[in-house]
Amino acid sequence: MDFDFSDDQQQLRDAVARWVDKGYTFERRQSIAKQGGFSREVWSELAELGLTALTVPEQYDGLGQSAVDAMVVMEELGRGLVMEPLAQTFVATVVLSQFGDDALKQNWLPQIASGEKLVLLASQERKARYRLDVCEAKAIKAGDGYRVDATKNIVLAGDQADAFIVPAQLDGKIALFLVESDAEGVSTRGYVTQDEGRAADLVCKNAAATLITTNGLTALTLAQDIANAALCAEGVGVMEQTLKLTTEYMNQRKQFGVAIASFQALRHRVADMKMQLELARSMSYYATLKLSAPAEERHAAIARAKVQLGQSMRYVGQQSVQLHGGIGVTDEYVGSHYFKRLTQMEMTGGDTLYHLDIVSANMQDSAGVFA
Repeated sequence: MDFDFSDDQQQLRDAVARWVDKGYTFERRQSIAKQGGFSREVWSELAELGLTALTVPEQYDGLGQSAVDAMVVMEELGRGLVMEPLAQTFVATVVLSQFGDDALKQNWLPQIASGEKLVLLASQERKARYRLDVCEAKAIKAGDGYRVDATKNIVLAGDQADAFIVPAQLDGKIALFLVESDAEGVSTRGYVTQDEGRAADLVCKNAAATLITTNGLTALTLAQDIANAALCAEGVGVMEQTLKLTTEYMNQRKQFGVAIASFQALRHRVADMKMQLELARSMSYYATLKLSAPAEERHAAIARAKVQLGQSMRYVGQQSVQLHGGIGVTDEYVGSHYFKRLTQMEMTGGDTLYHLDIVSANMQDSAGVFA
């Protein structure tokens, strides 16, 4: 199997890396965080780079690129701690492309590609605890359309969205609906998350909605798998930069007249951080490549990747703090923000124990060796 990136993919990585280094500095990120954790200006810049159009099919004004291209982008955005939820664009694009009718595709995909519209997945409910099949939201047929009653939590940048993809019960099974943010009966309550990003709770009260698909659980599982694969790729970027910051600090910090990087016990810790990073990177690649597999195989693969990424993110983040000492949790120091991001990512899209349960349920007689 060839794990080398193509020239186009390498050029894409370089272009995003340049923007992160020059256009999304730590100072700018902190300014955005103080303003609420989301910037439309940054979103427009991502659109100008072509990133919002990356996975949109070409017939809808997109670039029609693959999941591997999206993975490359998310790694670099992770390295820069970019808070704007670009992965949600990949999710919305795939859901609408594979399950939406022609009218939905024509109305929404070109606007998603241009960055004009931000469409977000709003699936989490308080009682669900990450489970996708637990859904108390209700939908009914109303004339030529539908009406939805729903309360959804922790919708990334939810109060900035133009529309939501909302799962709700329709005739005893989960269906997916597109609900526009300016529809009557739709309200959001925004707040800043622990990692300084933005999220919101969404409430729909008899809100007008457009049906995407009645095969909602299948579509929702695909959506969450794509989001988790993107999260894995982003996590690799965050860990890579965390490791870089840690080694730079250890080479500068002196104790007993020498750099602490010369202490063997601390070098062992850094070596373990590097090992966890590379384990995570390999599983991120695995998850991305499995996105095109049959649904059951894909879902199991994403769970395996999320288990490893969760373990790696927790280890790398915590060891970075330990090796930095007190400065590692100081708000003025960039490293503390990487630690906060890694901590939250481990719990996003299902925590490690949740995905470990999926992995254990899929183990075969081969003592858990993955096919």
